[in-house]
Amino acid sequence: MTSQSSASIDDIRSIASAGTLDRRPCHAIYRERRAPGRPGAVRRTAFMIMSSAARKGRTAIVLAAAISVSACGFNSVPTKQEAAKAKWADVEAAFQERANLVPNLAAVAKGAAEQEKAILTGVVEARAKATSIQVNADDLDDPAKMEQFAAAQGQLSAGLGRLLASVEAYPDIKSNTNYQMLQSQLEGQENRIRISIRDYNAAVQDYNTEVRTFPTMIGARLRSAEPLVPYKAVTPGAEAAPSLEGKL
Repeated sequence: MTSQSSASIDDIRSIASAGTLDRRPCHAIYRERRAPGRPGAVRRTAFMIMSSAARKGRTAIVLAAAISVSACGFNSVPTKQEAAKAKWADVEAAFQERANLVPNLAAVAKGAAEQEKAILTGVVEARAKATSIQVNADDLDDPAKMEQFAAAQGQLSAGLGRLLASVEAYPDIKSNTNYQMLQSQLEGQENRIRISIRDYNAAVQDYNTEVRTFPTMIGARLRSAEPLVPYKAVTPGAEAAPSLEGKL
C-alpha cells in the first residue's frame, strides 16, 4: 500500500476514534484535514512572514546607517573642503593677475626721477618675492605658510601704494594713455582681490564650522580633516580696495 493510502486510512481511523459522527464522504474529510488552514500550513505561513519582516528589518538598518553617516558629516566635510580650496584658487589667480601688471607699470613709470625709480625697484623686487611664494590647496591648514604668503603680498601692496603716490608729481606720466589704462586695470584687480579673499574666508568659516561642531565633527575625524586657515592681510586695510582716483 502506498504512503498516500496509508495516510488516508490513518485520517479515517482518527475520525472514527474521536467518537464524532460526520456523515460527509471520507475523501471530503481528508481534504479538509490537508487544507492550508491546518497547523502545518500555518507554520509555513508564519515562517514566510518572519522572513519578510527580517528582510525589511535589514533594509531599515542599512538605511539608518546611511542616514547616520550622512548626518555625521562624512560627505559634507569633504564637499565644503573642496569648496574652500576652489575659492583659494580664485585668490591666487587674483594676486597673480595683479603681479602681471607690475612690469607694465614699471615700463610706463621709467621716466620718473631717481628717487621714484628706487621705489619702482622695490616694487619689482616685492613682486618677485610675492610670486615666488606659493600656497597650494594642501597648505591651507598651515598657518606659517599662509602668514608668509600674506606678508609677501602685503609688501607688494605697500610698494604699489608708494609708487602710485609718487607719480602725483609727474603730470606727463599721469597723462600717458598707457598709464591711464593701468588705472582701470589696477583698480579692477584690487577689487577682485578683495572679493576673492572675502569669498575664500566665508568658505573657510563654513568648512571650519563643519569640522568643529557636533555631529559633523565625527565625519571630520574619520577623514582626518583639519581646520583651514583664513587669509589675514598683513598690511592694515589691504583687503579693502584702495581708491586710485587721481593717483594714476
